[in-house]
Amino acid sequence: MVIRAATASDSEAIWKILEPVIRGGDTYTLPQEMSRGDALAYWNSPGHEVFVAEENGEILGTYYLRANHSGGGAHVANCGYMTGPWASGRGVARAMCQHSLEHARERGFLSMQFNFVVSNNERAVRLWQSMGFEIVGRLPAAFLHPTIGPVDALVMYRHL
Repeated sequence: MVIRAATASDSEAIWKILEPVIRGGDTYTLPQEMSRGDALAYWNSPGHEVFVAEENGEILGTYYLRANHSGGGAHVANCGYMTGPWASGRGVARAMCQHSLEHARERGFLSMQFNFVVSNNERAVRLWQSMGFEIVGRLPAAFLHPTIGPVDALVMYRHL
């Protein structure tokens, strides 16, 4: 698997990954009816450095890296990761997370924080913990899950 910077020619493959996650509405705080244009504009926002995970010419996942905040919080990185449903269970998210940790260090970030991990997304929580992230906060009933109702969101953090 190769993880590389995304290019404009990757937009359709990235949308193919973003759309089912956004439409599912169970892991990201994005509107389920978000348009392709708005989703790609969000993913490629100014300040987002976007990457894709590719294997045998097929893009399996994508992530962005950015500063969590500006000013006094600019030394803390933040990422968003999405894996194509057809690539689940193949180590794509783990590879992207490892890449993001290394790249964040290279860019001079001192730590990484995930602001809003949906607590019932147990696979993600376990993965992030296995990558050295700790749960440092819990936001009670902060996420309105489309099928089970309000669930907690977690703040996860690790030093680089």
